[in-house]
Amino acid sequence: MPPKNPILGLCQQASFVISAAKVDQCPPDEGLEIAFAGRSNAGKSSAMNTLTHANLARTSKTPGRTQLLNFFRLDDQRRLVDLPGYGFAKVPIPLKQHWQRHLEAYLGSRESLAGVFLMMDVRHPLTDFDRMMLDWAQASEMPLHILLTKADKLAFGAAKNALLKVQRELHQQWGDTASVQLFSAPKRQGIEEAQAVMATWLGLMDDTGSLEES
Repeated sequence: MPPKNPILGLCQQASFVISAAKVDQCPPDEGLEIAFAGRSNAGKSSAMNTLTHANLARTSKTPGRTQLLNFFRLDDQRRLVDLPGYGFAKVPIPLKQHWQRHLEAYLGSRESLAGVFLMMDVRHPLTDFDRMMLDWAQASEMPLHILLTKADKLAFGAAKNALLKVQRELHQQWGDTASVQLFSAPKRQGIEEAQAVMATWLGLMDDTGSLEES
C-alpha cells in the first residue's frame, strides 16, 4: 500500500481555534503555522478549504469578508491561518487601515510562521499588493508559494501562458523567493503539488523529500 498522506490526516482533524483582530490576540507563538494571503476575491478561502478537504474558511462572493486573522489547529504544534483579504473590498477606509496595520504586525513578528501561500487570480496576477508581499518575503527570507487561482476560468493554453509569464517575472525581480503553480478549487487542480509544499513547511517530509508515513 502507498504511504498515507500526513497532510490529509492532519486536515481531517482540523478545527477552528480563534479569530484575532490584533496580534496580541493570536494563539501562543510556538510550533509551525502556514498563512494564506491574497487580494480580496482572489479565491483564498476556497483554496484553503480545497487543500484541507474541509470547510474551514468561510467563502463569499462579496470581497473582504475575511476581516480577522482566523486560526485553525491541525495538531498541538501545527496551524493554518486565514489572513484578511486586501484590495478593493467595499469597507470603510479606517477598517482597511486597521487590516493593513495588523496584517503587517502579524507578518513581521510571528516566529512560528513557516511559510505563506499567496493567492492570485490567474487573470489578474502580480497586483501592487502581490508585489508588496513578494518584496516582504524576499526581505524576510520567508518561503512563499503562489497559487494562480481560478485556472478553470481560462483555456489550458492561456492558463499555461499566464503561469510562464509569472514565472519569468518572479525570476527576474525576486529570484528564488517564491514558487508558483496553477490552481483551481472547482476542478481540484493543483492540490497535490500545493499539499507537498504544505508538508515540507510543516515538517512532514523525511530526509529524502518524501512524505512521512502517519
